[in-house]
Amino acid sequence: MAGKTKKKVEAEDADPETEAVAKPKSKFSRKMIVIAAAAVLVLGGGGGGYYFFFAGHHAKEEKPKEAVVKPATFVDLPDVLVNLSNAGTERTQYLKVKVVLELPEADLVERIKPLMPRVMDAFQTYLRELRPTDLDGSAGLYRLKEELTRRVNAVLAPNHITAVLFKEIVVQ
Repeated sequence: MAGKTKKKVEAEDADPETEAVAKPKSKFSRKMIVIAAAAVLVLGGGGGGYYFFFAGHHAKEEKPKEAVVKPATFVDLPDVLVNLSNAGTERTQYLKVKVVLELPEADLVERIKPLMPRVMDAFQTYLRELRPTDLDGSAGLYRLKEELTRRVNAVLAPNHITAVLFKEIVVQ
């Protein structure tokens, strides 16, 4: 029995701080705490990302304001009749075009009326240099429309038109 009491006395004499280092007081180790903190961070970041990308837009979304669409304004130009450039062919071909200018604002009509002779001159000089093959197919007409729009905008600067529209095109 003496051996048993000696062990009890030694256990009682042991320092309580060294026992705390040897055995942690809580059930969870540091590793478990770090893993739990990382999981909370990942879940919080995922939830925040979801809110930012998906739910946040719906919460902040207001009713869209109805856009006020201004009706376009159209200006008819006089008919243009020109002979096309012929490269040595005996037969002269003509181009007749009825053109309408599309303007973004109605008050622009009064500002461009004094410049209409320049617009018509730009049309005449450009159209006279075209060959019949330049007008073949829809691609040719699209190029013609884009070039006429560019030339009109150059004449009317700083004002501008939205588009040149064709009412009639006849190549004869």
